[in-house]
Amino acid sequence: MEKKRYTLAILVDNVAGVLSQIAHLFSRKGYNIESFSAGPIEQPGVTRITTEIMAETDAQVNLLCNQLRKLFPVHSVKVLSADLALRRELSLIKVRAETADARNEIIQICNIFRASIIDVAPSSLILAVIGQEDKTNAILALLEKHGILEIDRTGIVALERGAPTLHDDTKVRGEFNYGKNVR
Repeated sequence: MEKKRYTLAILVDNVAGVLSQIAHLFSRKGYNIESFSAGPIEQPGVTRITTEIMAETDAQVNLLCNQLRKLFPVHSVKVLSADLALRRELSLIKVRAETADARNEIIQICNIFRASIIDVAPSSLILAVIGQEDKTNAILALLEKHGILEIDRTGIVALERGAPTLHDDTKVRGEFNYGKNVR
């Protein structure tokens, strides 16, 4: 059976070791983390993790999500539908640009991909690209002939379209309200 990409959004307490706990659970269950990004949100003391994994079935991912929900620092876990999620990554690319012709060609490539030049040095440029992975891969393919010196990719961040949020399904609402529909 062919594996499919799943994007998970997870809210956790911002405490020491929480990322290790999450990564260890994925490892223990035999999942490789394809992408992992984490950062604070609007609620103090809470971190949002967006991660991507490959799995064969929805049932496997649901089982993994249930295991994540059992971890004490986890507030909420949601599988983001590919149809309803906006997924993006930030990529910084340092490329060799030693001649005026090379610089001009790189600038034209940046314009086509709506990338930004964020640093200029005598023999290199640093570009910032925001978009889906295929956009970054396409610009990398075009820049390859110039010599890519360094790349840093953030990993995927994603939000679900529309009004639903990850906060809608927190443990506090789901476990401690005993079936009451409190919002």
